[in-house]
Amino acid sequence: MLQFKVLGPLEIKYNGKVLSAPRGPKVRQLLSLLILQPGSVVSHGPLVDELWGKEPPKTALSTVRTHIYHLRQILKQEIGGTIPPDLIDTSATGYVLRAVPEQVDAEVFQRLARQGETQLNSGELREGSRLLSLALDTWSGDALTDVICGPVLNQHVQHLEELYMRVLQQRIGADMQLGQHGHVAAELRSLVSRHPLNEWLHGQLITALYRCGRRGDALHAYQELRAILQEELGLDPSPALQHMQRAILSGIDGESLAIAANPGSRPPQAISRLPHAS
Repeated sequence: MLQFKVLGPLEIKYNGKVLSAPRGPKVRQLLSLLILQPGSVVSHGPLVDELWGKEPPKTALSTVRTHIYHLRQILKQEIGGTIPPDLIDTSATGYVLRAVPEQVDAEVFQRLARQGETQLNSGELREGSRLLSLALDTWSGDALTDVICGPVLNQHVQHLEELYMRVLQQRIGADMQLGQHGHVAAELRSLVSRHPLNEWLHGQLITALYRCGRRGDALHAYQELRAILQEELGLDPSPALQHMQRAILSGIDGESLAIAANPGSRPPQAISRLPHAS
């Protein structure tokens, strides 16, 4: 079975074996666009925009056809005679990768994310967290980390990264509701060290520490965030986080402590997709 991966380095697998992906930057861009829309025709316009922006050469369409030809030849060479003859098919308006969603990691990620959110909305926190964790595990690094992305691919990557953040927030929120504060705190320590300006993550860490009974550590985490923001941006923590600090100082019950941001809201800094504790 052919598998296509874009949630990390661009990768093609056949029966579990990693194949040699095309080396040419424009061929890799074309392949990535086709993978991100499996079973759908990618028209000439987006293909040309991706490769050349708003000032394409007069030979743009013929060059695209040449790149598609080379891509087909590379796949045929790598896979051999078992390659479906219409794997990359031609239509009147563009090209289509004849693949089903299960063959593309980005499609699997989104399916698992939808299933996990449905479970959360039904009150099934543990199953929802499990499915969301599986969704996050489909990522092995930043999307298309080894592909030079033009304007069209950048839009796809940004959309996937926003979905990743939403899923991560939902999973952290579910685990917090399940009382797994110690586990979440350890994961958040790693996340905030990599993304020191992300206030949402800091808010979750402060909350998790306080709910573990680690009041001093929670206050220290707040002071660390305050020092970072002052040094890097000349800013104080958000009003929500300042309110959280006052609540901790007053000794509010841990379960009543407000979380700095609701799951699903977008924090100020995106997170790199790296393997995380599960």
